[in-house]
Amino acid sequence: MAGSYHTPVLLPEVLNFLLTNLNGIYVDATLGGGGHAEAVLERLAPEGRLLGIDADPDALAAAAERLRRFKTQTTLVRGNFGRLSRILPESDTERIAGVLFDFGVSSRQLDDAVKGFSYRTDSRLDMRMDPDAPHDAYFLVNTYPVDQLSEILWTYGEERESRRIAKAIESARQRSPIETTGDLSRIVESVIGRGNVTKSLARVFQALRIEVNNELDQIKRALQDVMDFLEPGGRIVAISYHSLEDKIVKDFFAQEAARIIPGRHKLEADVPRQPRLSVLTKSPVQADRDEITANPRARSAKLRAAERVDNTDRPQS
Repeated sequence: MAGSYHTPVLLPEVLNFLLTNLNGIYVDATLGGGGHAEAVLERLAPEGRLLGIDADPDALAAAAERLRRFKTQTTLVRGNFGRLSRILPESDTERIAGVLFDFGVSSRQLDDAVKGFSYRTDSRLDMRMDPDAPHDAYFLVNTYPVDQLSEILWTYGEERESRRIAKAIESARQRSPIETTGDLSRIVESVIGRGNVTKSLARVFQALRIEVNNELDQIKRALQDVMDFLEPGGRIVAISYHSLEDKIVKDFFAQEAARIIPGRHKLEADVPRQPRLSVLTKSPVQADRDEITANPRARSAKLRAAERVDNTDRPQS
């Protein structure tokens, strides 16, 4: 397989925010090639453990090789991070000291022609993180109605020409199925024009990938579910690569750190509540110039972190 898994972004910052108990259990919910996980394991005490999760069997195989020297401290599970509520109990994990989410697609996945994530290679339209998932990008592009396609391209890709592109897709598939990333790229180019097409291609492919993998709903579910396993003082560290992901993380942290539940209308009183999180990053942490020069993928990365608050036996005020 071409390419390699990405260099772990914001690595010192991840370790600084994530590690609070070197004897604890940590979860890398988006394991990839295991770069962050390796650095965590290098710092854990012998009693510390790491549970690594990834839906991509190729990523798991690469991580298993990279983490081989930590075999006694590591459990690797194939699965989607949106299923933490099942994966953690099935892995005999009831309480964790921290969880890392590093959202997005690795360089190796982008370069893998079999997976069809990139408009830079001509390969079959797939885009599934989990190769066993039922529907791929080919199904989506060739069966979704124009209105639904347009909505996906606008909502998940913020593509201004979403309607025109969706109509062009419908017209093209009436003649013959849209089978490859190259086919789709040429359709987008026919709408946008060759000179300005690159940014639109990136937005279209991002939107389709998010839809195929149900990425945003998975993020929402994972953040909510992990709260049931995070011990007091435990940390959530999340790295996002576009505004849709970052907004979900930001809003969730703000909601869980709030001391009141606002009334739903003017006549309904606010309800006091105990916060479940303390936000550690008032604004997202981003890579400095040196890291971006060494690893261009870090340019769009935004890290947010929060700590689980211990509300045991605390009265409502």
